[in-house]
Amino acid sequence: MTRAETVRDAVVAEVARTGFRAHGLHVLVGDDAAEHRWTPDVREDVQSIAKGVCVLATGIAVADGAIDPDAPVSASLTDVDFGAGTDAVTLRHLLTMTSGVDLPWSPTLLTDWPDLAREFLGRPSRGRVFQYSNASTYTAMRVLGARVGDVGRFVQERLLTPLGIDDAEWERCPNGHIASGGGLLLRTAEVARLGRLVRDGGRVADRQLVAPEWVAAMHGDWVAAGRSPAYERYALAGWDGPGRLWRMHGANGQLLLFDEAVGAVVTITADDHASADAVAASVAVLLAGGAR
Repeated sequence: MTRAETVRDAVVAEVARTGFRAHGLHVLVGDDAAEHRWTPDVREDVQSIAKGVCVLATGIAVADGAIDPDAPVSASLTDVDFGAGTDAVTLRHLLTMTSGVDLPWSPTLLTDWPDLAREFLGRPSRGRVFQYSNASTYTAMRVLGARVGDVGRFVQERLLTPLGIDDAEWERCPNGHIASGGGLLLRTAEVARLGRLVRDGGRVADRQLVAPEWVAAMHGDWVAAGRSPAYERYALAGWDGPGRLWRMHGANGQLLLFDEAVGAVVTITADDHASADAVAASVAVLLAGGAR
């Protein structure tokens, strides 16, 4: 039995023990992979893992020379009435949630305002203060779109299609822009392909899709995010922890868990928001030696 199969079986047992409402599981350790399903294999909203997709797309555009992540967003969006200090916010600030602009999430976020990006940028900035917000990623993709055109198409052509992920659906706002912070529909195995790309430093087969230094920043350029366990540090779409892991974490239990020490990526899709942190912690223990 491979290490991936051993970890898979241990995670399946943990799900059975806790009653976690998992949908799908994919385990990659080295070049060995193992999968398990609890529900039919369909595409579903990967929630905030979509933020990581937006970050990867931005990295591609940066390598193309299409955009400077550290230039003020006012250089790309020239017809916006900026709030106090917001004109100095950069694309990197938006992606790391450090714009200092406060715009809380709501279930109707994409339709609460005539233009969500204009509303976000019209508010004042409190400086480089962490504030997690789907509106921040949405606004980042509006900035990117000013340089590359339709971001959904750009993501499909430059990132998803090379990974063998065809015709991905993405929720859009009434103005036609992708939701960005969520709303991307993928299968568990498709999320796992994104995870493998990230683990391998932006490389797939013999092709470098995303610059390795940009991928490294997804779990290296940490900013202080708070004091809750496993939510203390955030980078470009990545959370530090639990344990020696880092992760992309979407609502309702969408998890991409990375253990660089053993070259592992554990992908979980689910419908169980409350128990996701505990499951992630159990995977950290398993990969650290509990499942051999």
